[in-house]
Amino acid sequence: MRSTRPFSARLLASAALLAAVAAATAGCQTTQNTATSDTLPLASVDRPETDSRRDAEVYGQQYRANPNNTDAALHYAQALRASGRRAQAVAVLEHASLEHPHDKAVLGAYGRALAEAGDYDQALEVLGRAHSPDQPDWHILSAQGAVLDQMGRHAEAQRHYLTALKIVPDEPSVLSNLGLSYALSKNLRSAEATLRRAAERHPVDPRVRQNLALVVGLQGRFADAEAIARADLPPDEAAVNVAYLRQMLARRGDLRNTIRDAHSTQRPDQIAAGQ
Repeated sequence: MRSTRPFSARLLASAALLAAVAAATAGCQTTQNTATSDTLPLASVDRPETDSRRDAEVYGQQYRANPNNTDAALHYAQALRASGRRAQAVAVLEHASLEHPHDKAVLGAYGRALAEAGDYDQALEVLGRAHSPDQPDWHILSAQGAVLDQMGRHAEAQRHYLTALKIVPDEPSVLSNLGLSYALSKNLRSAEATLRRAAERHPVDPRVRQNLALVVGLQGRFADAEAIARADLPPDEAAVNVAYLRQMLARRGDLRNTIRDAHSTQRPDQIAAGQ
């Protein structure tokens, strides 16, 4: 079933750093628990809201039958997030983290949910417990970077992304987050170069391409930006994306808010880099 949300919101807005948190932490797996839905977010980008509500009902029944089961808690929280019930997702994962304080998958999901709810300080604390210096998880490093970017601590965020890239060189999701971080710190040339690397590694992902289009347009190269936004899309989708791009670029005098506003339209279950 096709989504009724505008293509601009589905594609360009996927630059959201909150979504990057979701994308970065989803898929965090440990030998203890592998039910973190590392493919759910990408699949959920175009899922109708009715499906998300249905999932919440199904997983909610499983969770209520056994609230101490980590798989049930993780799936239920994911469904709650997808249906926009962030506070409830946080509550479910908080309970799971108290019952399983050393479960890395639970801590990663809890930290992500806290970040999506805007509780960045606590999100950082929880994400810090979701891995360790001797066993770093690149998903968590990227998630921590995304939270730090939301807090305006861009240099620290970039160090986290670069550390993640030492583990997974040229990983498109991390490159995309790093490129957005450079853009937020007004280093548009590095942002463009990094996002082009991400697009080369994952040319079929429209989210990376739309992030690149925004950064190119912010440098005043509007024709190039529109060409990137149109690439490989049917005419109707391309027209909507270009119109949205122009709307964002009309406010390019305020770089930070232009980028952050594109981020803020992203639903928590949509990915940049995904859940």
